[in-house]
Amino acid sequence: MAEEKKGFFARLKAGLSKTRANIVSGIDSIFSGFSAIDEDFYEELEEILIMGDIGVNATNAIIERLKAQVKEQHIKEPSECKQLLIDSIKEQMHIDETAYDFEKEQSIIMVIGVNGVGKTTSVGKLAGKLKDNGKKVLIAAADTFRAAAGDQLAEWARRADVPMIGGIEGADPASVVFDAVNAARARNVDVLLIDTAGRLHNKKNLMEELRKMNRIIDREYPNAHRENLIVLDGTTGQNALVQAREFGDVADLTGIILTKMDGTAKGGIAVAIQSELNIPVKYIGVGETIDDLQKFDSDEFVNALFDLKEDGKEE
Repeated sequence: MAEEKKGFFARLKAGLSKTRANIVSGIDSIFSGFSAIDEDFYEELEEILIMGDIGVNATNAIIERLKAQVKEQHIKEPSECKQLLIDSIKEQMHIDETAYDFEKEQSIIMVIGVNGVGKTTSVGKLAGKLKDNGKKVLIAAADTFRAAAGDQLAEWARRADVPMIGGIEGADPASVVFDAVNAARARNVDVLLIDTAGRLHNKKNLMEELRKMNRIIDREYPNAHRENLIVLDGTTGQNALVQAREFGDVADLTGIILTKMDGTAKGGIAVAIQSELNIPVKYIGVGETIDDLQKFDSDEFVNALFDLKEDGKEE
């Protein structure tokens, strides 16, 4: 397990190399280029963070905290601010222990997001991870619009060795959810994972469909622990934020799965999303295999972003 984690950190670090080139080299030049901590220093820093997709809200919060600490600790040298900045970003990204409570209870996880972000793949990987942790898992293929979605999910279910319900093109997604929820209850399943359709252009229908699914789950399995995880593609930067807001209007989002973090220049979006929407990033994906989806660790992420070792020390 430690080996797998180490391998993941190396992949995460490699995946964030473009973001690092964008943000970290700029930050380093500010810390070494300024001789005093003044308004210009803060402005330059702010610009680099915003350009790195960290987002206006998160950047403001980070800068305000930095200013307060500089004052409090009577720091005079810009170079001494770097660690404070890193710690501040880690704090912004910190997630509560309760974020994974669904692992300890009978849960229903609805996975939502637009097409092409890696939703079906994330459902498959998550099923595999939960199964490896000794959970009894069931998958519901409620994306009945995309022709290949059912087949793709069936392949992941086979790989993860978990049963699947649905997957017939053109079927009513709500009836798939109805069958799956009742099967989960009857079979005493630990986690039911529901893959949903990802059309946003036809927003009204999709949103109505999600509401209908939620109503069915509430009615059929009222005491299940509920999670609505949105899958966002890290390469789309600020666009991911827009998608999360739109889905947030209709579903109570409890967490984010951030995919395609291997090679994106927009890795800072992880900080922005968490800060702007107040929704934690719970999983992060850096590749195609089941091991390439891991629980999000803010220390690990920021260490990878700033090219530090796994323990947070400079390379």
